Amino acid sequence: MRRTAIVAVVALGAAIAVSNAAPAAAATLSMRGADVSSLQRSLDLGAKYYNAAGTAADPLDILKGVGVNYVRLRIWNNPASGYNNLAKVLVQARAAKAKGLQLMIDFHYSDTWADPGKQYKPAAWASHTISALQTDVYNSTLSVCNALKAQGTTPDSVQIGNEINVGMLWNDGKVVNNDFTNLSLLLKSGYNATKACNNGTQVIIHTADADSDANARWFYDGIRAKGVTWDITGLSYYCMWHGTLANLSAVIGDVRTRYGKPVILAETAYPFTAANADAEANAVGGSAPCSGYPATWQGQGAQFTAVQNTARSAGAVGVFYWEPTWYAVKGNGWDPANINGTGDQWDNMALFDWTGHINPNVAWTA
Repeated sequence: MRRTAIVAVVALGAAIAVSNAAPAAAATLSMRGADVSSLQRSLDLGAKYYNAAGTAADPLDILKGVGVNYVRLRIWNNPASGYNNLAKVLVQARAAKAKGLQLMIDFHYSDTWADPGKQYKPAAWASHTISALQTDVYNSTLSVCNALKAQGTTPDSVQIGNEINVGMLWNDGKVVNNDFTNLSLLLKSGYNATKACNNGTQVIIHTADADSDANARWFYDGIRAKGVTWDITGLSYYCMWHGTLANLSAVIGDVRTRYGKPVILAETAYPFTAANADAEANAVGGSAPCSGYPATWQGQGAQFTAVQNTARSAGAVGVFYWEPTWYAVKGNGWDPANINGTGDQWDNMALFDWTGHINPNVAWTA
């Protein structure tokens, strides 16, 4: 009888464990995305794009033909280049929605690049303290979302900040001494503005923490403890900076179960060559930046497939390739303050070669 009782207790414990287990991993990648934020400038400068058969075509049609169903567009407040501002984003959003693509808006809350190493306030907000910045974030987010909604291109998702590993709108919104208070106020403002525009728009909180589960927990635990709400957890993964695919799998799996929210890779990319198309040094060099994946068209395709497979198996619901259309086009430089005088640091990371032909080894798969 004692043995029977023990067996019964063990069985009950197993049943409880199963009932509390994480949900099954996602069967498909429903968000198969491309960040094409630089595309409008390339097209305005006369860039041409060709499909795998060598036929010239609209680059969005080419991307859609290899599995893309979602576009991501960054928005800067008042960039010197006149690109990635609201007027240009409205144009790009119309083009994407006309192709039946879903739309993500990536708010940098800056006039220029925002990433883990820099989160510059827009010039118009430079003197604002945290109270005013909350209003700035709310009003800016609502204004952009409402403008998109008014033209029939309501965003399906938005990012409140870009790669905000230690906060945004520095220094007021920077996490210092593990204090997430100010950042949480800004994130709540962005979330509330998005939902005021359209309750169905999904809010993404995006970090580049795919490299470290400890860092991811520190950040997302920190904002959760302050009552921040979000719909999708976004991570960046570049194998040359963020480690192995096995580590990526572990981080995705943990944040998915720990926070109970869908996970996407908001950014990934890999080079197809070690060569450089212009005078601007490449952001990523080397003949094989990640072991097992040479910087060739075949290597680029294999690495992107491996990232998708890893993300899917770990339970992620989406993978976005960052700037696949940004091949070297004179005048489409990386610096918005000198767009004509700088080159393209990403020309070897695009999915189109230097004559605009797509890598035939690349595809997004559900």
